[in-house]
Amino acid sequence: MLFKSSYPPYDPTDKSGVRSQLFFRNAALRYETVLKRWPVIITGVIDQLYQECHTLSLASQNPDTKKQEYEAKIAEGRGIIERISKLKYGMARDHPLEPIDEDGEPHVDTYNKELARLAEISRNTWYTAPWLYAEYRFLRSLFVQTDNWNDYDPFLAQKIKTFKQSGSSIFQIATTMYELENEKSVFTTTKIAVLFKEMIQMCLWGNATDLSLLTHLSQADMEHLQSVGKDAQQARQQYILRDDQDKVWEHVKTLKDGRIDFVLDNSGFELFTDLVFADFLVTFTPYASTVYFHPKDIPWFVSDVTPSDFKDTFEFLLDPSFFNTSADTAHTPNFGHLKHMVSRWRNYVDQGIFKLSVPIETPLGGGGTEGASFWSTPWPYWNMESLAPKIFQTLKLSNLVIFKGDLNYRKLTGDARWPAWTPFAEAIGPLAGSFPLLSLRTNKADVVTGLERRKAELLDASGEKWRVDGRYALISFLNSKGF
Repeated sequence: MLFKSSYPPYDPTDKSGVRSQLFFRNAALRYETVLKRWPVIITGVIDQLYQECHTLSLASQNPDTKKQEYEAKIAEGRGIIERISKLKYGMARDHPLEPIDEDGEPHVDTYNKELARLAEISRNTWYTAPWLYAEYRFLRSLFVQTDNWNDYDPFLAQKIKTFKQSGSSIFQIATTMYELENEKSVFTTTKIAVLFKEMIQMCLWGNATDLSLLTHLSQADMEHLQSVGKDAQQARQQYILRDDQDKVWEHVKTLKDGRIDFVLDNSGFELFTDLVFADFLVTFTPYASTVYFHPKDIPWFVSDVTPSDFKDTFEFLLDPSFFNTSADTAHTPNFGHLKHMVSRWRNYVDQGIFKLSVPIETPLGGGGTEGASFWSTPWPYWNMESLAPKIFQTLKLSNLVIFKGDLNYRKLTGDARWPAWTPFAEAIGPLAGSFPLLSLRTNKADVVTGLERRKAELLDASGEKWRVDGRYALISFLNSKGF
């Protein structure tokens, strides 16, 4: 059964089953994800918590410490480990998902009402629940209900570890930007057009380093994914299955001191490439003068950008000891180029040229701040105007909204199993034409739209996992008229 939609608005009282059709997915792929991919991620969280508790246990033996406070935190940590282990056990055996407790953070009622509705249609187990729902909120709730772990990001250590391994690519890009800065006075429109497309591809393939898919990649593999040289880009051109680079360039070159918005995806290297792209637009072109960045209030699943990730990125990039490089990194030209560029970004933040959509000190969970919580709901973006009117209205002020990554693509298209040749404008429903929209996405889930039918059928017949393995990508653009 394939969903054909008139884009009904979200109605929490709807029991018709229509919304379950929106999330109809390939059962075999969902099974493989729940059985293989998620347990690896969950095991990483458990291992990290064990390490944290062990470190706390050693520290508590110091006579100068407040032993009771350490012991209380260790006890809570072990309690979280027990509940996550239970979660992993139930996941492997297709147990029903459990309601979450009232934890003081957004969307508890949303989560539990939808779970009750899924139970009525027998889709409330780990193998049957919609992905966007099952990946969502339960893990965060385990931490926020404690006294000592409520601001803990269980994926932070993994984010930092992967970011540390990106040093060579980061230095390469920083040096390129430094050289471009020395040439910008003689840039022609043709030169800017070439660079603009290179920036799009850098931003596109930066998304390939999603932590949830990197459990078996070596550092050399990562560096290959992150390389942005001309030869690498040309080699990857065949893997861009929908390529609207020319269309988006025709739109951007009409702007003057415009506003650009990034709806962010992964932290680490991908966020770095987003910042580089933003820097290029405001520093090297006349087309943009302000860039807004939209983080999530919680890490959705592993590597999503939170406000603290955004803030910490600047600190990491300015610390020569952060990357896995030699001790004299601080004195190399490459680090000098990086420091020069990131210092410019910090000035842009201070001047309001780069803006975060929420206060930069916003804690995990949002702390009651509006502006980020909608990105962490399980609903598609079709009904943004009714579910998140403030966000919708602020995006209508933008000259270009760039949705980064696979998760945002899935939410743009309702995560429905559209035929791959369905027009992108049809799949994103009433959002089409609301504002100029660019989606940069490497394929990591089976929902795909906007392809030529023949191309999609040939790929399906090839036996490749082209929809999910991150090797193929989509650059999808719609202007303010939905074309």
